[in-house]
Amino acid sequence: MNIGEAAKLSGVNAKLIRHYESIAIIPKASRSEGGYRTYTETDVHILSFVKRSRTLGFSMKEIKKLVSLWRNKSRASSEVKAMATKHVEEMEQKILELQEMVKTLKHLARNCHGDGRPDCPILNALAK
Repeated sequence: MNIGEAAKLSGVNAKLIRHYESIAIIPKASRSEGGYRTYTETDVHILSFVKRSRTLGFSMKEIKKLVSLWRNKSRASSEVKAMATKHVEEMEQKILELQEMVKTLKHLARNCHGDGRPDCPILNALAK
């Protein structure tokens, strides 16, 4: 199938498919006699895997490793679990940081009069 068909089936746009090839997230596509990229169902499956990994917040470096582990049928699942566990811990830390940011902004907004006065505790806090 051509890149447009692969994009449609995988949900990954053609530009990203070319990018993933260039950084070796997915294998280089075969070429037709006319020089066009051709893809197999396996390629589409890998692209779908990459897309799902991205939606779960994995970095491109992590996704490259996950694809490698996924394709290696003799690998132990412990390495995959360790990656997922580490990723969960990082996401939980980010959630805590975001919650603290929300708390701070809510406090600042509550203390701002929001009227015609120039005094603004939000800007004062940002200027510190």
